Amino acid sequence: MDNKRLLLAFVISVAIILGFERLMPTQNRVHQQEARSTQATPAADAPRPVAELAPPGTQPAPIPPPSSDKRLPITAPRMHGSIDLVGARLDDLLLTDYRETLKPGSPEVRVLEPQDRKQPNIVQLGWSAAAGDVKVPTGSTVWTADQPGLTVARPVTLSWDNGAGLLFQIVLSVDRDFMFTAEQRVRNASGQPVSLYPWSRVSRSYTPQVTGGYLVHEGPVAVVGGRLEEMSYTSLKSHAAENNGVGWSAVQAAGPDGAWGGITDKYWLTAILPDRDHPMTGSYRYDANAGAGVYQVDFIAQSALAVPAGGTLDTVSHVFAGAKEVHLLEAYQSRLHATDFWKAVDFGWFAFLTKPIFYVLDWLNTALGNFGLALLAFTLIVKTLFFPLAIKQFRSMAKMKLLAPKMQAVRERHKGDAVAMNTEMMQLYKQEGANPAAGCLPMLVQVPVFWCLYKDLVVTIEMRHAPFFGWIRDLSEPDPTNVFNLFGLLPFDPSVLSPFLHLGVWPIVLGGTMLLMQRMNPPPADPAQARLFQIMPLIFMFVLARQPAGLVIYYCWNNLLTVTQQWLIQRRTRLAGGARRVSTVQN
Repeated sequence: MDNKRLLLAFVISVAIILGFERLMPTQNRVHQQEARSTQATPAADAPRPVAELAPPGTQPAPIPPPSSDKRLPITAPRMHGSIDLVGARLDDLLLTDYRETLKPGSPEVRVLEPQDRKQPNIVQLGWSAAAGDVKVPTGSTVWTADQPGLTVARPVTLSWDNGAGLLFQIVLSVDRDFMFTAEQRVRNASGQPVSLYPWSRVSRSYTPQVTGGYLVHEGPVAVVGGRLEEMSYTSLKSHAAENNGVGWSAVQAAGPDGAWGGITDKYWLTAILPDRDHPMTGSYRYDANAGAGVYQVDFIAQSALAVPAGGTLDTVSHVFAGAKEVHLLEAYQSRLHATDFWKAVDFGWFAFLTKPIFYVLDWLNTALGNFGLALLAFTLIVKTLFFPLAIKQFRSMAKMKLLAPKMQAVRERHKGDAVAMNTEMMQLYKQEGANPAAGCLPMLVQVPVFWCLYKDLVVTIEMRHAPFFGWIRDLSEPDPTNVFNLFGLLPFDPSVLSPFLHLGVWPIVLGGTMLLMQRMNPPPADPAQARLFQIMPLIFMFVLARQPAGLVIYYCWNNLLTVTQQWLIQRRTRLAGGARRVSTVQN
């Protein structure tokens, strides 16, 4: 029987490892990027024009030519790039504050990429005609600019005359962070009224490899009509196949609170904030495009807007392309009336708790100057607040420990009669004033707090590339040391052979703290459970070895605080018991 239970314990342990790997984020982004760069796909090996999806209800746009040399440079404090004057595409943008890795000379993070590159990601604004005889700009239209470049102090106006009395203009400006303002203007000198559909779109012409697991949403995201709509790349493909290329659509009425939508990665976002003065329809769309795949999030006027003869039509939208910094998103939400713009950061269902915990962590990071120290300080605060619950938990465990011999006698007396055994057990608990669930309740109260803390560490960009001390230069990446190559003394990476052949210093420390916790508590009476508890530290060492170092350090610190709490409670209990015995003797 013990062998069967041990085998069951082993199976459960393996299931824990596999389940954790399935649910948790993939951390080895450098290897993933290298793998993607060597994949032999048509988009990567043979750059070619990609088909652009048209807004719903309009004719498909023609396939544009490859990105041209007609470019307008963008220079801003936190980003730089260029605009393709062929098609007026915002398709080249890099972030000056963020690098791909911590290695010297690592390239800046790119959030927009031209269509003839490996990972096309572009933003476009335009018009569709309500009637087919109106000539509007297309993806191959060559625009002219009134300035040599776009800067914070110098907006630029792109212009194109259709030769039939309509002058189309896009006035672009950029702020000091990651937001563009785009005014779409049409001047009608044709002598006849014209009706047009202004639109804007984010288009991604490849299928990215997501890295956030089930904890972080990556893919199309939007808030339209006050409702958050998230959709994975796989779900968008499936829905689009059933609905003529459209995966989802909804209408945002005109009003003070505006919609927004785009495509999000774990840390980066490209999004459109459409005009708030006219009802807009937001949509997710997908086209297979010969296997490359085009994912599009667009907004288009719900009904055609009239441009009277001799008149002008102006619509204003915004484009965000940058890092998902929580405070910055909230500032844009307030300033531009973008409903729930902060939800671009996936705080999850428990955002009411996850978000305040992030604020505390961020404040501690500012005060202490180190995100790792902020994490340790927050854990200490939480442990202090929950110390009264820990005392109740320990007292309940101690009472159950004293009842253990009586409980074993009940089991022996009613072996084979579960009903009688449970009845007598309940009577025993009632007589002794014990509650077997009391020891679990305090722990259950703390679980949501620590889960939300874990969520914050995974989804927020503030921990990305944040150093701790010693060899930990990035809390968002795994501990770089490895016992299997003698911590770097042997010049090879064992994890190339198997991902389980990576075990750093901090995961080993974690195993040690778990063993220390086990020493503070009596072993389970069941031998099979006792063996499972003995191998749990080893299991968690390997499970967490490839998770962010910040999480491992947090668990180590939390375990040490738990051990300290138990020692203090045990000491107070012994002192109180000794004082009672002395008082009894003196009396």
